[in-house]
Amino acid sequence: MLEQPHFGRRLRMLRLERGLSQAAVVGEGMSTGYLSRLESGERRPTPRAVTYLAQRLGVEVSALNEPLGGRSLSHALAAASSAPPGTDCTVALLHALRDDERADLSSRWQALWLLSSVDRRNGDYEEERGRLGELIELSDLLAVPELRVRANVQYARCLGALGDLGTAESAAVTALAIAREEDLQAADTMTALMALIGVETELGRLDAAGRHVHELERDLLPAASAPQAAEALWTASVVSHRQGDHTAAQNRLETALGLLRGRDDLELWTRLRTAATATALEMSPPRLEAARRWLGEAQVLVELTGTPLQGQELHALRAHLAFHEGRLDEARALCCALLSDGELRLPYRDRVRLAVLEGRLAILDGRVEEGIAALERLAHQATDARNMDLAAHVWQTLATTLARVRAPAPRDAVASTHRCR
Repeated sequence: MLEQPHFGRRLRMLRLERGLSQAAVVGEGMSTGYLSRLESGERRPTPRAVTYLAQRLGVEVSALNEPLGGRSLSHALAAASSAPPGTDCTVALLHALRDDERADLSSRWQALWLLSSVDRRNGDYEEERGRLGELIELSDLLAVPELRVRANVQYARCLGALGDLGTAESAAVTALAIAREEDLQAADTMTALMALIGVETELGRLDAAGRHVHELERDLLPAASAPQAAEALWTASVVSHRQGDHTAAQNRLETALGLLRGRDDLELWTRLRTAATATALEMSPPRLEAARRWLGEAQVLVELTGTPLQGQELHALRAHLAFHEGRLDEARALCCALLSDGELRLPYRDRVRLAVLEGRLAILDGRVEEGIAALERLAHQATDARNMDLAAHVWQTLATTLARVRAPAPRDAVASTHRCR
């Protein structure tokens, strides 16, 4: 039989792999307190407990009793951290994470962090959520404040990408509270505060978001590094935009983009330009010249080194830009091609905005009832998700599109009645 703490780690790993809570595993034959002590290594398991847990997990008893062997996690981490650019170490890390029950908690944390980062870059948000949930548990066990903050911040961002703003807010609040209570470095406090501002903005709590932006710029921005200052200004620009101050929003975006050079952080450099493009297109009226410039800059790098997610983000932005420039046939084709993709990776907000564009085009094509029904459904879904800002955008789009239909339609607005299938 595996000795503790190795048995507990194996048990916990099997439970988390199946997405089960402790209560779901114990059923009526064991207490959650006893299971918790087994997982932490405080209690030695009895043969009867091992048999019961194997049944509950749907595995052979040997899965809990026998060493798995295989490559050590420390070796896999060393290989991953020293790998040449472009090397995919995901499979090796996953195998080592599964097989090495003797790995210390810090190594497991690091491996899960690397894997969750890969998930995030690829737009695999559901996978990322599972890994981050385990990261938060490990962070609490390790009792390292920095790790607890970083895991909760990324969890909040992941949940935001999935549209779960209620849970995202809780994670962001937890991260900021830990950073403040432990008096962590400004970088961790900034990251937590930016995560909270992002959630508050989506929830429509612009007064709270504005107060936190003031705190961010007054207390933390002056000492920030260039990449973090750029991200902070981007966060502040979104709040300005949602508050209707489009001039301030664009000025903050211009400043943020000027702070960062491509060689500093290629991923952030690209992300800022796609985000700036989206914000410029959402302004009233849209800042089309700025959007074209920023989109062109991002496109060069995405075409060379971009991920599938970045490619889809770029595709969606091109569709929105084509619409605002009056190229409705092109917007329609780009929108339909992306929505028909069986592996759509876009985060929740971008998915909804793309579906809004589809509904808007349907109305302009003459399929008015179909478009109205689609937009009303999207608005109700956004409201149910507590994304008040997005819901307001959908209702406003519906109103302005219907007003446009009543006016003489541009020739290209009715040139096609093509439907996405």
